[in-house]
Amino acid sequence: MSSPKPSLDELRIHRKPAAAGSRTWLVVTVILLLAIGGGLTWWLRQPKALVVKTVAAREVSNGQPGERTVLNASGYVVARREATVSSKFTGKVMEVLIEEGMKVTEGQILARLDDTNVRASYRLAEAQLVSAKAALEETRVGIRQAEIDLRRMADLARTKIASDSDLDKAQAAADGLKARLVQQEASVKVAETELAAWQQQLDDTIIRAPFAGIVTSKNAQPGEMISPISAGGGFTRTGICTIVDMDSLEIEIDVSESYINRVVAAQPVEASLDAYPEWKIPCKVIAIIPTADRQKSTVRVRVGFDKLESRILPQMSVKVAFRETTASGAANGRQIIVPKSALSQDGGTDIVYVVSNGRAERRAVKLGSTRGEEAEMLSGLSGGERVITNRPPGLKDGASVKEATQ
Repeated sequence: MSSPKPSLDELRIHRKPAAAGSRTWLVVTVILLLAIGGGLTWWLRQPKALVVKTVAAREVSNGQPGERTVLNASGYVVARREATVSSKFTGKVMEVLIEEGMKVTEGQILARLDDTNVRASYRLAEAQLVSAKAALEETRVGIRQAEIDLRRMADLARTKIASDSDLDKAQAAADGLKARLVQQEASVKVAETELAAWQQQLDDTIIRAPFAGIVTSKNAQPGEMISPISAGGGFTRTGICTIVDMDSLEIEIDVSESYINRVVAAQPVEASLDAYPEWKIPCKVIAIIPTADRQKSTVRVRVGFDKLESRILPQMSVKVAFRETTASGAANGRQIIVPKSALSQDGGTDIVYVVSNGRAERRAVKLGSTRGEEAEMLSGLSGGERVITNRPPGLKDGASVKEATQ
């Protein structure tokens, strides 16, 4: 009649046992959280990358824009070989065979002088030589006859037909003719020498070019008198023409004594003619004349053209720029340029810092010349490398760096 009471066991909640897999995931989760926390802590403790300003090391060629000019000067184009051709003696010009601008070769006939008197003297000397040779031949014939007479007289003297006095006379006659032969041979040589002298004077009436070149001025006309020295006032010319060897053109410059220390032999020079100001002509120093002009306080410098062209003419005005000579330029013809702000010193050594793979790399460099706010690196850098220009505090070799955005 009564229903059964529920027992306490029926009211108890029965729990299932926790699975082993749940504990494993819990351990893994804790370990991951600890690793992430440790990594975050390590990252936060790492020094932050230094923000730096950088610039690329600039590489330039010797002789190109950017090379330092150590001295500017002006001068004139001159010919090393130039001659005003004249005669060896005073005479009247009969013929002139050249004009201005004409090219002549060595030995070419330029003019002829009046040779009337010289030719007459030459013919006289020629006749005297003929006469001397004829007299010489006559004496030789006489010697042969005298020797025959001498032998005949000697035979007669041995047979006592002729006296010793006759023999002596024959001997004396033969000796006399031999002495005359020697004197006449000398006379022939004198006549030959005199003839050669007149021949030379005859050749001197023909004026020839001493070397190949171009005629720049014609100074005499047919009918005028010409002389190797100034004579007769303005009525006597001292030259037929002026010849210039165009292959010997160079630049002559007077450099102030105060700046001559900036000029050295074989130094590169850039020249520009006033007639062609945009044309840059490569040149080099040939020589520095080892004496100074007391009146002008200057030293003469000779500059040669690397290559001559027809546009370059004697007496042209020219401006020149003496370029700086450096060890790097002499070695490979290239120069590395960086701002002075990139340079610093460490223990007396010039250094720069280069950005490489996000880190600062210390470089020891050899400093060359400075030019304004730039400096030349002789060694230690290559063109295109990024150098740090502001060097923030704490920058050292291997430090993490970040290039500032422009």
